[in-house]
Amino acid sequence: MGDGNRPTAEFQREAVRLALTSGRTRREIAQDLAIGLSTLTRWLGQERDTGEPSEAPVDLHAELKRLRRENAVLKQERDI
Repeated sequence: MGDGNRPTAEFQREAVRLALTSGRTRREIAQDLAIGLSTLTRWLGQERDTGEPSEAPVDLHAELKRLRRENAVLKQERDI
């Protein structure tokens, strides 16, 4: 997180991105990031209220394919 107990804007954007794209529950993400569930929910509401996506739309199929390829490479490197 940021200075003291205040999360940075980057941390907040990443938490929202995880909540929207990871397929995990909000509760799991909040616990992993050591933030309250209500905080994550509020950040998601703020993101939704802006009306603009924080990033360019992602082609999920292409992203999944890229991540699977990267995962395979990492597994090979680990095994060596």
